[in-house]
Amino acid sequence: MPSAVIIGGGRMGTLIKGALLADGDFEILGTYDIGNAAELYDTAPAADLAVDFSHAAALPGVLAYVGRTHAALVSGTTGFSEDDRAAITRLGELVPVVHSSNYSLGVAVLRRLAAEAAAALGDFDIEIVETHHNQKADAPSGTAKLLLEAVDPAGERSVAHGRAGLVGARPSREIGMHALRGGTVAGVHEVHFFGTDEEVALTHRATSRQIFVAGAVAAAKRLLGRRPGFYTFDDLMF
Repeated sequence: MPSAVIIGGGRMGTLIKGALLADGDFEILGTYDIGNAAELYDTAPAADLAVDFSHAAALPGVLAYVGRTHAALVSGTTGFSEDDRAAITRLGELVPVVHSSNYSLGVAVLRRLAAEAAAALGDFDIEIVETHHNQKADAPSGTAKLLLEAVDPAGERSVAHGRAGLVGARPSREIGMHALRGGTVAGVHEVHFFGTDEEVALTHRATSRQIFVAGAVAAAKRLLGRRPGFYTFDDLMF
């Protein structure tokens, strides 16, 4: 039976730990969070799998743990810098690694649809809107950033993070990015394509975090059978 450590004792970490235990195919060796994160460097037991849904600030401990134990890594933490993401990618030289800001299969399909729509509707204006609960720390969401990459893979367009004041006419190659926060919303992501006299809108609504938990557990199972490398959620699921 493969073993796992959970990094992050918040809602997602707790839900994933419960799902792995309920699945019956994993032994949980421990949970590590702000209070005991230092143990990741030297004393946390070696596991086959590390599941990280913590905070970007915990990344040095995650990197140290994987480097020491060679555990496969499933990462769902958001708010990383470009340097952070590069460090996670480099871990793929040592162990199998998957990082995704969203482990929903539906969102993975949304990304694919958004990329196809952007390619087909090249002259349309694009706006991305994401809505999350009032406790979410980062904005825009990691999923919104994934959708931005899907519709503008070369990074050629300018991005407007909200608009205020006399902004003038909308530039034709601009992408609007908007973050809404309130209540207990698990996550809503919308990609709007506005043309002359018509609009195409793609929407994904999460009604609970359980969809992300199920996707992360499925990704973990598939990752353990892979060779070292950096994988996307799409690589594992499709």
